[in-house]
Amino acid sequence: MSNERPARAGGFLWALLALLTTPPPALAAEPFVDFRGEAPGTVHRVSVADLPPPNTTPSADNSPRIITRPKDAWPQAPAGFRVQMFAHGMSNPRLIRVAPNGDVFVAESRAGTVQVFRGVRPDGRAASSTTFATGLRRPFGLAFYPPTGEPQWLYVADTDSVVRYVYRAGDLRARSPAQTVAQLPGGGLLRGGGHWTRDVVFSADGQKMFVSVGSRSNNDDVDGNSGEDGRADILEFKPDGSGQRVYASGLRNAVGIALHPKSGELWASVNERDELGDNLVPDYITHVQPGGFYGWPWFYIGDHQDPRHKGKHPELRDKVIVPDVLLQPHAASLQMTFYDGKQFPEAYRGDIFAANHGSWNRSVRTGYVVVRVPLHGTPRATGEYEDFLTGFVTRAGDVWGRPVGVAVASDGALLVTDDAGNCIWRVVHEGPTKTP
Repeated sequence: MSNERPARAGGFLWALLALLTTPPPALAAEPFVDFRGEAPGTVHRVSVADLPPPNTTPSADNSPRIITRPKDAWPQAPAGFRVQMFAHGMSNPRLIRVAPNGDVFVAESRAGTVQVFRGVRPDGRAASSTTFATGLRRPFGLAFYPPTGEPQWLYVADTDSVVRYVYRAGDLRARSPAQTVAQLPGGGLLRGGGHWTRDVVFSADGQKMFVSVGSRSNNDDVDGNSGEDGRADILEFKPDGSGQRVYASGLRNAVGIALHPKSGELWASVNERDELGDNLVPDYITHVQPGGFYGWPWFYIGDHQDPRHKGKHPELRDKVIVPDVLLQPHAASLQMTFYDGKQFPEAYRGDIFAANHGSWNRSVRTGYVVVRVPLHGTPRATGEYEDFLTGFVTRAGDVWGRPVGVAVASDGALLVTDDAGNCIWRVVHEGPTKTP
């Protein structure tokens, strides 16, 4: 034992010396940026032509070290905006949705609960909170039904099913036990279970229920692989759970889905595959075509073949849809929403906000931001996106905040859940700002 201690100490000192004498990695060049190149108002554009060959760099294992928020740290927003703490002391807050009456519902996935917040105090904090439902497995998606008029149900996308609760406007606790509407491929509760988040939204006419189900694996071939059945898809059901079919496929993990408020088109925020190098494969945000195929696992971002499936399914190459907006690879884009409030400047109306949870498969971390995708008053994006809320990573690269959910409050503020800080941030517009 005594002979081991000096060796450990020496190893530690050598490691410390190497850390102190090794120059920091160079800043990534646009269009691929790391956290040091992310700042409020900075515009990025990643194009298909920018994609490097696979494995240009080694595959990194760089999971974040989560720290307590430093005293001088606070999320940073563009000029004219202020960030407030809406709620704190939560348990793994994930997806967030606002009820028609203005109450704020949040899925606490690890705890298996749904929390509801009501009102806003002068300092920006929620006036009250109540536990709406408990006993879920890993709840994530939330949706009120019918999508217009007075809601009758709150639907919850749990990891292995969609359930619903009888709901009337203003309810702070569930009126009924959960009713199972549809069974889903389970995920994440056991080792190797894969992506576990499930989102749920309804078509504008209330006739269709869309549910996103991520893959079980990073890039396993799905041919003859029962573990991937019904996964890497957006599924379509009737509101009662009947009529299941695949609405779109080849989406490795469409964590967040939403309807465009005017066109009614379905959109998705998608986590692409890992382990092809720092700058592959970009995550993305896109409108989703009915029957569309987005490539996973054989292709990515159009006709680029995954080298781990070389020569497979050449008949599908020309069928792969290129997404609308390419984000930073490995940024882990999660919930998205369309800004339909009136508090932000007019230029923000109808734009997309999306939470990027942050990378693990990149040598210098990227993500840990909320981004804005401008639509310029049209139904479609033109490819660029803008950093909106940043500052969740210290200069040393330690992480104190991880955005997950985004929603527009009834007063037009933007609410952002943070599952590292176990809190909800509130972003309000207060003063003059440069028109984007």
